[in-house]
Amino acid sequence: MNDVKGELLSVGIDLGTSTTQIILSKLRLENSAGAFAVPRVEIVDKEVVYRSPVYFTPLISDTRLDGAKIREIVEREYEAAGVKPEMLQTGAVIITGETARKENAREVLDALAGLAGDFVVATAGPDLESVLAARGAGADKLSEQERCCLLHYDIGGGTSNLALFDRGKLLSTGCLDVGGRLVKVENGVVAYVSEKVRQGFPELTVGSPAAKEKLQDVADAMAEALLEAGGLKPPGRWLEHFITHKTAELTVKPACFSFSGGVADCIWSPRSDDFAYGDMGPILGKTIRRRFEEEGARLLQGGETIRATVVGAGSHATELSGSTIFYQGVSFPLKNLPVVRLDSMDGLSDAIARGLALFSEEGSADPVCFSLRGKENPSYEELCALAGEIAAGAKPLTDRGEALVVAVETDMAKALGQRLAAEIPGGKILCVDAIHAAQGSYMDVMAPACRGTVLPVVIKTLAFETKEGVR
Repeated sequence: MNDVKGELLSVGIDLGTSTTQIILSKLRLENSAGAFAVPRVEIVDKEVVYRSPVYFTPLISDTRLDGAKIREIVEREYEAAGVKPEMLQTGAVIITGETARKENAREVLDALAGLAGDFVVATAGPDLESVLAARGAGADKLSEQERCCLLHYDIGGGTSNLALFDRGKLLSTGCLDVGGRLVKVENGVVAYVSEKVRQGFPELTVGSPAAKEKLQDVADAMAEALLEAGGLKPPGRWLEHFITHKTAELTVKPACFSFSGGVADCIWSPRSDDFAYGDMGPILGKTIRRRFEEEGARLLQGGETIRATVVGAGSHATELSGSTIFYQGVSFPLKNLPVVRLDSMDGLSDAIARGLALFSEEGSADPVCFSLRGKENPSYEELCALAGEIAAGAKPLTDRGEALVVAVETDMAKALGQRLAAEIPGGKILCVDAIHAAQGSYMDVMAPACRGTVLPVVIKTLAFETKEGVR
């Protein structure tokens, strides 16, 4: 089995606050284990094979996306690339920044997910966006090459997503309401001011002259928040004001900083026209660079700037499970399985029953994914006990003929799946390994690849702004 190889065609669609982009990537798979070892198929190469032009995200109003025009863009770019939805095997449609807060964001995203093919997921959420943008920009590789702790900022039109890496390892993520399109300008007049900016600068109103001095004050406040988030200045009022999700926990102080996103283009290549894009992006970009250099920060430029998130969505959203997988009676793909995280092995069956109840109506039991750490080298007795506990807790699910899905981080999925099959004769069972899935996330599992030896898996978050808040 050591000659197992394969290839997946992956799509990335990024609906950002300012721009919409599409890429296609080829993900090459190969067994990295030795001839006499347990097969371990990994993604060994990611090649972007098509990049769309950068479009301004179509809007009907400040609160609604133009779903029809967005769909037209995707269909046009598919035709230009010579692909059809059914040719796509994995990827992500990711909705980011302020776009995720539009009134019809979920409807537009669901429609695009269908257009993008059965194997492609729709996803949003600042944690995942931070990771995808940073990896798409190559920040993880920069941190590894420089052997340093690096804080990456992906600064778009509506938000700034932070990812902290130490020698290539992700430590934490964060998000601030800092972006170049939070103030829009038309014909020298302020045309739009976001609620967060309006709260901090009430004198900046729609219809007022777009005086550079006023926007410079806003840009300085935003840059101050970024400095404070990066530990270059003590936490203060602007970090507290612009924080939207959480800031990256600086367990290790960053030695260098990198940037991506639309505003990053203005950091590395300043524009002479302060309102070149009809917003405050060029002013913000120049201000960020000046303020960081004044603090003596070491700045690094990654391989991607404005395309970082879409490259991440197309090339870094998929994980592979395949060292010791087990599946029987399962129809693929499995989509949007809510994750129930089991952090303790004590009282496991009761914890599974409680988790199952969170996502089931009375009298029903809907499919979920049970996620747990697992054991490195379990004894046969431990394996039997674990399978018995899981089977007992999941009985309402399996009694209805639904699939029992378990994700473990250690390489024990095959043995655990075999024991579960003994506990649940004829049951639909899927056990995947090498997958960490947190509570509140969702999991998609695509059809087996590489002669059935691996399962492509996408862990995602879904977060949209509602009247009650984020869900």
